Amino acid sequence: MTTVAERRRGQEPAEVRLRTIGAVCEELRCVFPDISVSKIRYLEDQGLIAPRRTRGGYRLFSPDDIERLATILRLQRDEFLPLRVIREELAGPGASADRARRRSVGFTGQEAEIDVAELCDRASVPPDFVRELEEFGIVVSRTEGGEHLYRESEADISAACARLARFGIDARHLRTFLTAAARQAALLEQLVAPGLRSRTPERRKSALDDLESLARVAEDLTQLLFLRDLRGAVERAS
Repeated sequence: MTTVAERRRGQEPAEVRLRTIGAVCEELRCVFPDISVSKIRYLEDQGLIAPRRTRGGYRLFSPDDIERLATILRLQRDEFLPLRVIREELAGPGASADRARRRSVGFTGQEAEIDVAELCDRASVPPDFVRELEEFGIVVSRTEGGEHLYRESEADISAACARLARFGIDARHLRTFLTAAARQAALLEQLVAPGLRSRTPERRKSALDDLESLARVAEDLTQLLFLRDLRGAVERAS
């Protein structure tokens, strides 16, 4: 499949390949309607993109910059990944293969299941660690024929927990994240529950679209509030 950047390279001479931030915003809006100049600047502030600058300070985006930006926006929209995880995926070795393996199922697709051995291999964690996460409800599975089966996304959850564990945060304390996520999900569920229960396909689809939009906004708000509190902690300690 030809990427946006590859199509652009084949159509334009080298001297017009660079785009201003406004042009990039307009170019991607047909795919990402919520994109804005301020959001692109925010992603740059977070170190996720690094367009070149003119002597006057104007941003200029190459085809690779635009392709990277589109990838970031797609991971946010389709997989609901926080920026920290996106940064690690883009920077880590084998990131492209990992993203290709991950399925963007949204809320309605059928997510593939894996056994505990596959989960441990993908997350680079031992079985005992997975069992401990299950005991505290961080990782969930179902049993079939005496075997525990996990959704593929449980491997991503396990990997994130393992990174936190390196800083001394054990499974018992990870329940703080689980509780916060459950409360947020319950709030959003209340808003769209009537539509999700509807037998009218159009109304159900509208509710699913609303839920996806709400999830993106809620994720952004959660991250902003989280960073504000951490910034306050740094300031108080100064």
